[in-house]
Amino acid sequence: MAIKKSELYSSLWESCNELRGGMDASQYKDYVLTMLFVKYVSDKYAGDPYSLIEVPEGASFEDMVKLKGQTDIGDRINKEILRPLFAANELEGSMEIADFNDDDKLGEGKEKVDRLSKLIAIFETPALNFKDNRAEDDDILGDAYEFLMRHFATESGKSKGQFYTPSEVSRILSKVIDVDKADKPSYTAYDPTCGSGSLLLKVADEAPNGLSLYGQEKDIATKGLAIMNMWLHGYAAEAKIAGKNSISDPQFKENDKLKRFDFVVANPPFSVKSWSNGIVPMDDQYRRFQGFGVPPDKNGDYAFLLHIIASLKSTGKAAVILPHGVLFRGNAEAEIRQNILERKWIKGIIGLPANLFYGTGIPACIIVIDKENAEERKGVFMIDASKGFIKDGNKNRLREQDIHKIVDAFNRQWEIDKFSRFVSFEEIEKNEFNLNIPRYIDTQEKEDIQDLNAHLSGGIPKADIDELSEYWTVYPTMRKELFQPLREGYMKLSVPKEEVKAHILNHSDFVSYNEKINLIFNEFKSDNLKRLHSINKQTKPKQFIHELSEDLLLKYAEKPLINRYEVYQHIMNYWAETLKDDVYILIEDGWVAKTRRIIEKGKTGKEKDKGWTCDLIPKALVINRYVKDEKDKLTSLETELEQVEADLSSLEEEHSAEEAAFGELDKINKTEVNNLIKTLKKEEKQMPLAAEPSEEYDTENANPLAIAEKWIKLYTKKLQLKKDIKVQEKTLDHKTFEHYAKLTEDEVRQLVIEDKWMSRLQTDIQSEIDAISQRLTGRIKELAERYAHTLDELDQENKTLEDKVSKHLKKMGLVWS
Repeated sequence: MAIKKSELYSSLWESCNELRGGMDASQYKDYVLTMLFVKYVSDKYAGDPYSLIEVPEGASFEDMVKLKGQTDIGDRINKEILRPLFAANELEGSMEIADFNDDDKLGEGKEKVDRLSKLIAIFETPALNFKDNRAEDDDILGDAYEFLMRHFATESGKSKGQFYTPSEVSRILSKVIDVDKADKPSYTAYDPTCGSGSLLLKVADEAPNGLSLYGQEKDIATKGLAIMNMWLHGYAAEAKIAGKNSISDPQFKENDKLKRFDFVVANPPFSVKSWSNGIVPMDDQYRRFQGFGVPPDKNGDYAFLLHIIASLKSTGKAAVILPHGVLFRGNAEAEIRQNILERKWIKGIIGLPANLFYGTGIPACIIVIDKENAEERKGVFMIDASKGFIKDGNKNRLREQDIHKIVDAFNRQWEIDKFSRFVSFEEIEKNEFNLNIPRYIDTQEKEDIQDLNAHLSGGIPKADIDELSEYWTVYPTMRKELFQPLREGYMKLSVPKEEVKAHILNHSDFVSYNEKINLIFNEFKSDNLKRLHSINKQTKPKQFIHELSEDLLLKYAEKPLINRYEVYQHIMNYWAETLKDDVYILIEDGWVAKTRRIIEKGKTGKEKDKGWTCDLIPKALVINRYVKDEKDKLTSLETELEQVEADLSSLEEEHSAEEAAFGELDKINKTEVNNLIKTLKKEEKQMPLAAEPSEEYDTENANPLAIAEKWIKLYTKKLQLKKDIKVQEKTLDHKTFEHYAKLTEDEVRQLVIEDKWMSRLQTDIQSEIDAISQRLTGRIKELAERYAHTLDELDQENKTLEDKVSKHLKKMGLVWS
């Protein structure tokens, strides 16, 4: 059975909950990730004599399971599982990041035994079984690791979130330094502050045949995370992770000089104050500061940048995350910046949104260094991407569309208004080598100017209508029908303001445009049906979604009014939400609709059967296509029940006044109403002629007995309908379940591709078309309302209101001179 991403995540986070208590996230992450590591390598490599990873006999996850409930469980995990596993793979001393016998963190005695036993039990669940699935072939496990790292970083707070660079930012760095052209695994990539290794892995993902990875991380526990991360992603042999500080004690050297790399990526700690501890900068044996200058004692940003530049080959490329201050700060940093610029090594600068990173809320930038053909470079390509993000809790996060737009603009050197621009070195020199992005890219939106003449004399300024030219190009006849001349330079609406939206939606221009956009989707669907139908065990999910999404992006490129990246975001959202899980299910199980029981544990731990489901095909799709008659019966009963309940509610409301039929009842229920009927019948025998109702209760059919009997009749019908509905629900559920077993492969394909995937995607993209009409309608209404009344009209209205108030005050006897 395929691992579902959502189930994997929830199981991992459940394991985290078992370890909460005395530990913060920066500590319990070590335990959870160590357990994930042991489970993964045990499932994938235990007993495989040809594996690069050795799992010694007695040191697998299965051996760990045998320790559950043992009083010395923590000590034995350390000695019998972890140490032998690390020693067998020459990692002793590098991977001991979690002490499973730590009483301070895990508790003492039975508390520790129970906690560790429950933790092991969580990793025994089917959602975390890596033996018979292809999770390692792509990114489910990597996503799980990043899911944990992101949550740990979020919970750790500012001071301890430095071990993780958001994957969205990592991907940008990896895509703007031409790693995709590195066609041999002998190409090298280096990260001098590698943290948990996510940046290096993103770079390796971009290389068609992998890379040789080198990372240095001074924090011993975080270094261990990086090693585990490399192993979990299949880079046990290709990655070398070292400890110590890369500025004072660089570990990768050749002939007493810094080893030089093809690619460098880094997210150094921002503005480190003690960066020069352990070295004398001007006597630095690696000559990193010679010819550039020495960074300030209390700010090490340029120390890391100069170390990176010194670690690059003559054709090397780097992308480094640094605070915005490096672009414009003066004194020693200004000198260093000028020296780097004069060598023409800075290829580009990408300004990022604020509050992306876990260690700080300040905005950062990516500086792209490229030594290759530097002498021919004419300037620096700048991007201001500060406004493209989505809120995610208390942090900001780049969306898929933001990443793609940044990478496209940078790699293709697209100049986009208010977003990107190529800036010549001459212009930079005129600005005294200040690289502050707002000096070169104006992102301010055009001011919406109020027209005083229109306020005085009425009418919508023609200039404001002209500003909507992108719409009039697509809807050529709509403008003439919406507006008519009022006087020179001013127009008025030809239709009532409240009818503008309907007029736009029903206009032939809009309908024609909508049809053209729908044809684009139909073309996309037609061109990709073969790809969708070809999903099998050989499918690579990353490659699959890349090809599918890129084709969608291309189809909508350069189309008027609709933003290709907004469309692209829809498919990427659906991939993360549903499509990714579906593809993994199809890879594992094939085109079959497997059903499963839903078993939930109650508070007492007792399992409850909550019915059945199918992860691949929702019940509604099968019902709508194959069991519609039974669904219609159920809908009819539910509609009838709604009407009966409405009639009951209306009857109760109408006859609940003090002198009405139900006026003296404490509650209106079956018992009370039956008692009322008995009383009324008894009174009817004693007094056949009923009294006339009062004027306050003069309604039709006001006979209390008839009303009460009507209520009982409706109530009885309501109960019967509820029973009928339950019976019909069971019938519908049973027939639906039966039909799943009858589904052919072709029917499964129809339901999944047409009814589920394409239907949802088309609906999402249609929302972008709907948004076009909403934007146009909103602007036209805004202009119409802004200039709806002239100053004279407003003055007259005020005078009329003043006169009315004065008259009322005089009637009240309030007169003043």
